[in-house]
Amino acid sequence: MLLGAHVPISGGIFKAPERGRALTCDCMQIFSKNQMQWKAKQLSDEDVERYRAGIEENDITETVIHDSYLINLASPDKALLKKSREAFLDEMMRARRLGVRFLIFHPGAHVGSGERTGIEKIAESLNWVRSEFSSSEVQLLLENTAGQGSVLGHSFEQLAGIIDLLDEPGNAGICFDTCHAYAAGYDIRASKGYENTMVKLEETLGRKKIKAVHLNDSKGKLGSRLDRHEQIGEGHIGLEGFANLMNDERLEGIPMVLETPKGEERYAHELKTLRSLVR
Repeated sequence: MLLGAHVPISGGIFKAPERGRALTCDCMQIFSKNQMQWKAKQLSDEDVERYRAGIEENDITETVIHDSYLINLASPDKALLKKSREAFLDEMMRARRLGVRFLIFHPGAHVGSGERTGIEKIAESLNWVRSEFSSSEVQLLLENTAGQGSVLGHSFEQLAGIIDLLDEPGNAGICFDTCHAYAAGYDIRASKGYENTMVKLEETLGRKKIKAVHLNDSKGKLGSRLDRHEQIGEGHIGLEGFANLMNDERLEGIPMVLETPKGEERYAHELKTLRSLVR
């Protein structure tokens, strides 16, 4: 399995590959800028060159980027929607400069406008961004969500509903988040429940739409809608649930990254634990 973690970019994005390798990452996830700020300085040619060189030197097989948490592509507020779309377009451009082919994002929250309106707004936003980007170099990965509040994307049907409205659905996939799936009601802990989840995913989206996986245990119970990550094996999914993923040949070669609370302090230990689950 291709395993890694979310690696910080503090001190320069070019430092991420070496940090990832020190944590025993085969792959990694990064932010391309400060995720809690709308604007950031452009990536310099030197930073990009050093980052790309670091990827080769540290044998990082795949990198994925997670977009800013401020972006809401379903916002009913026109000003915020415009700001979100422009920020998302910038994320795509940064990914292309870095040679990263997958951009992961939370679909959005309808904030009272309704599920159908929100889904249509997300698709409209992605179509606008794709048109402005005019390239297929970066694929858009919708992350399944826990379903808190008015956040969309907590069911496979909602994700499929967004992708079906895209002008270029072939350039979109999903990032499967284990904590979010469990909190949304998909019982991936039990082997039977896990297989039922994969069958449901195949029926609604198609297994090949899975391009990345977030490995997070869950503080919340099954169906709680609580978006709270926990250390691997210490939450309600447990090691039994992660053994299901680690031994699923359908996920072979797909980047699977940790986003657990203690970050770098525990990543190497958790990666070792995950690798030990492979039969």
